[in-house]
Amino acid sequence: MQPAATALKTTDAEVRQFPIPANVHAETVVSVKHYTDRLFSFRITRPQSFRFRSGEFVMIGLPNAEKPVFRAYSIASPAWDDEIEFFSIKVPDGPLTSELQKIQPGDTVLMRQKATGTLVVDALTPGKRLFMISTGTGIAPFASLVRDPDTYEKFEEVILTHTCRDHAELRYGEELFDQAANDPLIGEVAAGRLTHYCTTTREISPRMGRITRLIENGKLYADLGIPPLDPATDRVMICGSMSMLKDVKELVESLGFTEGSLNHPAEFVVERAFVG
Repeated sequence: MQPAATALKTTDAEVRQFPIPANVHAETVVSVKHYTDRLFSFRITRPQSFRFRSGEFVMIGLPNAEKPVFRAYSIASPAWDDEIEFFSIKVPDGPLTSELQKIQPGDTVLMRQKATGTLVVDALTPGKRLFMISTGTGIAPFASLVRDPDTYEKFEEVILTHTCRDHAELRYGEELFDQAANDPLIGEVAAGRLTHYCTTTREISPRMGRITRLIENGKLYADLGIPPLDPATDRVMICGSMSMLKDVKELVESLGFTEGSLNHPAEFVVERAFVG
C-alpha cells in the first residue's frame, strides 16, 4: 500500500520544486467537469510526440512529491484528438484520486510516455457486432473507441452498455452518445450503427439490473431487438468493476467466446488496469 499523496502543488514554481521524473510528460489541465460527488472528467494538453491506439490506457500522476504516485487511466479521447481526456472516480483516501479530484484548469498533470492496453480492436478477430460492456468509469476506453472511425470500419454495429448505481452517474455516457452522433468526423458513419444501452442498479429508472443478469435472462436482446451473443458473429470488450469483469468473462466463455490479445486476436478482451 502506497502512502497517500501530499497536498496538491501544481503552480510552475512548485512543479520546479519536485523534479519531473524521466520519461514523463508534464501537461496542463485544460478543463474539468464534475458529474457527481463520485465522478469527474478532465482534459489535458497532448504532447506532440504522444501516440496511442484508441482504447489504451496510460499512467498519470501529480507533481506533488519527490516520488509521485502513478495510476493507470484509460484514455477517453480518440486517437485523433488534440487533447487527452480522462474519466475518473473520486476516492477520498485514494493515493492519487484524493488529490486528483481537486485539479483545476492551468494545473499540471504528469503522464508517462507509453500507452498500452488490451481494449483495442486489433486484439479482436473480424466480426459483425461489437459489444462494449462497461460499469462506472469503465466506459472511458469505450469513449475513445466509439469516437474513432476505425471502429466502424471493422464492425457493422457497435453496442455500448453502461451500468451504474444511479442515473446521475450515467450522464457521462449519455453526453458521449450525443457527442458521437453530432461529431463532424464520425457522426455520419455512426448514425444507426451505434447503440447506447444504460441501466441502473439502485435508483429506479426505465432499465434496471446488472448487465450480466440482463444478458442471461434475455432482456438485453429483447430491448434492443437483436439475436443473442454468438461467437461466430459477435465480439466483446469488457471494462469496469472486478466483479463485473469476472462475471461477464465467465458468461461469454460459457457461450464459446475465447479471450484475445494483440498477439493472438480472438472473440473478446478484458481490461485489467484500474485507478485508485
